[in-house]
Amino acid sequence: MSVSAMDKLTILTPRTRTPLLTIWLAINMALIVQETGPKRSTTVQSATGGGSMLGDVNISAILDSFSVSYDKRVRPNYGGPPVEVGVTMYVLSISSLSEVKMDFTLDFYFRQFWTDPRLAYRKRPGVETLSVGSEFIKNIWVPDTFFVNEKQSYFHIATTSNEFIRVHHSGSITRSIRLTITASCPMNLQYFPMDRQLCHIEIESFGYTMRDIRYKWNEGPNSVGVSSEVSLPQFKVLGHRQRAMEISLTTGNYSRLACEIQFVRSMGYYLIQIYIPSGLIVIISWVSFWLNRNATPARVALGVTTVLTMTTLMSSTNAALPKISYVKSIDVYLGTCFVMVFASLLGKQNLATKNINLNQKTNIYQTTTTHSNSK
Repeated sequence: MSVSAMDKLTILTPRTRTPLLTIWLAINMALIVQETGPKRSTTVQSATGGGSMLGDVNISAILDSFSVSYDKRVRPNYGGPPVEVGVTMYVLSISSLSEVKMDFTLDFYFRQFWTDPRLAYRKRPGVETLSVGSEFIKNIWVPDTFFVNEKQSYFHIATTSNEFIRVHHSGSITRSIRLTITASCPMNLQYFPMDRQLCHIEIESFGYTMRDIRYKWNEGPNSVGVSSEVSLPQFKVLGHRQRAMEISLTTGNYSRLACEIQFVRSMGYYLIQIYIPSGLIVIISWVSFWLNRNATPARVALGVTTVLTMTTLMSSTNAALPKISYVKSIDVYLGTCFVMVFASLLGKQNLATKNINLNQKTNIYQTTTTHSNSK
């Protein structure tokens, strides 16, 4: 090889290597970018989507989509047919039934069902129904349900708010809350303490008329359940029934539901504390008729004691009852016992008076006889 050829090869070789090295580096960089590019985009998408994933489904994205063009101030199908709100109840306990305050207190699960087409979403495997926390209720429309005869009520918040929301892919909403309510219960005590009482809970919309909301018992006759563990000291639960009605007020016609619970009073307490003692007091008042007719102080003391005992018993019984104007069954019984005891006292007093008069006549006769004999 000539010198000129060698010089040419030496001079051209570095020039030809530089483009090849550049191409090789470019290819490697492209491969690296291709491998890392999707990972970066997936991470960003997860970060922007909130990270609540179920498989390939972004739950947070579904919930966030509800807030797009959603106005919770407007009911579903505004201007169209009324919203049908189904209701069910399950009574956990009945803590009191007061004759004095004319009310009763119960703890129960209260569930409402309605459909809001604005909350419908595409059905996906595993996400036919979304169970969300109670905070979600602040973002959607809910019926303005209230209890007509409520006197006092409160939500349970231990350990968290006792409430849940379920959103079905078709837009059906289920809301369940736990409530304790004290409701008025007007009672007829004419047959007290052998009476039966009918207490009710009434459900109604506060502002929406029947053109906007219609309530119904969601499961028909089985919409209300009562726990078998419900027990009261003085009452037994006989049964319950449901009714749906329409109420006409000055502001319009409203849909109303009523749940009626029937109670029967247990006689055990009043039999032991009132009926048997008052009967024994009457019998004791008769004992004085078998005493010696000359034992007048003992008769009078026994009669006065029984009368005072009956008066105390009647006062203590009426103190535990409301001040009503009509006569109760127990008033008739206690009044009869009191009359018998008082009549017994009068009989003893009359007998004592006759004995005194008889003794005076006897003494006069004896004195007259003595004077006659002395003459």
